[in-house]
Amino acid sequence: MTSARGYVSTLLSGLCATLLASFAGWSVSAGIPASSKPLKPVSAFDGIPNNDARAVALFTEAGRVLQHPRCVNCHPAGNRPAQGMDSHPHQPMVIRGEDGLGAIGMRCTTCHGPANFNPGKVPGHPQWHVAPIEMAWMGKSLGEICEQIKDPKRNGGKSMAELVNHMAEDSLVGWGWAPGRGREPAPGTQKEFGELIKAWADAGAACPKS
Repeated sequence: MTSARGYVSTLLSGLCATLLASFAGWSVSAGIPASSKPLKPVSAFDGIPNNDARAVALFTEAGRVLQHPRCVNCHPAGNRPAQGMDSHPHQPMVIRGEDGLGAIGMRCTTCHGPANFNPGKVPGHPQWHVAPIEMAWMGKSLGEICEQIKDPKRNGGKSMAELVNHMAEDSLVGWGWAPGRGREPAPGTQKEFGELIKAWADAGAACPKS
């Protein structure tokens, strides 16, 4: 008689196989270069004399990354992450779970490995998870996201310096620019994005009003 553990293993293997097949049919256009949607450099904003106005302009440019599906899909407003450029609900149906790693029996790591599985187009990273609900960005204006990421109560307890470092250096953030074959990367590069966030912080971190 097949053991319960063996049955669960077989079930999960079948689920992942189905997921791989599904992802194969969901590709955007293969080989999209990361430079296809460049970010403006920090120097492009040097001519704005007012600190608040310059900070808002810098953050608005950085917002092209923050509001891109590569970022927003993992910062859902509800308990279910999203997928694709149209941010459709994750298939198969999964939920955030208490620790952001999925519900018991349907953990993120069941199908998402430590790296992108490009033959099946399944994304992966060692820290793959859904952002905490207090870090939800989906459905929010850029101004609301700006105020949120500055708030230690809603950004994981980060200081401004830690926030800048997170945006510029964190490898899971960096996945947005290397999302695997057939998936559009975030605009520009992580280095350019980090420089915009640092310049925004240095200018006083004012936020857009909407």
